[in-house]
Amino acid sequence: VQLQASGGGLVWAGGSLRLSCAASGRTVSSVATGWFRQAPGKEREFVAAISSGGSTTYFADSVKGRFTVFRDNAKNMMYLQMNSLKPEDTALYYCAQRDYTLPSRAEYDYTYWGQGTQVTVSS
Repeated sequence: VQLQASGGGLVWAGGSLRLSCAASGRTVSSVATGWFRQAPGKEREFVAAISSGGSTTYFADSVKGRFTVFRDNAKNMMYLQMNSLKPEDTALYYCAQRDYTLPSRAEYDYTYWGQGTQVTVSS
């Protein structure tokens, strides 16, 4: 399984970005997938996750109401839509996949990781 995250960039506070995660070697609809981020000098933290069927989603409190997570099964892609971005959202964002259908907020529950895409929010 290989994951490739993309879509990061520089955006003004209040703006939006959509991150993409392309999966190869396994369909995104067969397992739970998640997004994590790591800001400079901080530990990696959970952002969002979605179950294999798409009916269950989890969000970190810091992004709830601003971020959504969804998939395009036909393209085997997963997305993180980020709206109302804040400078504190600046981080390297990673997509990840579990070996199970239910999502998790725990980093150690994810087996496969993408390489990360940088998001910088300027005030």
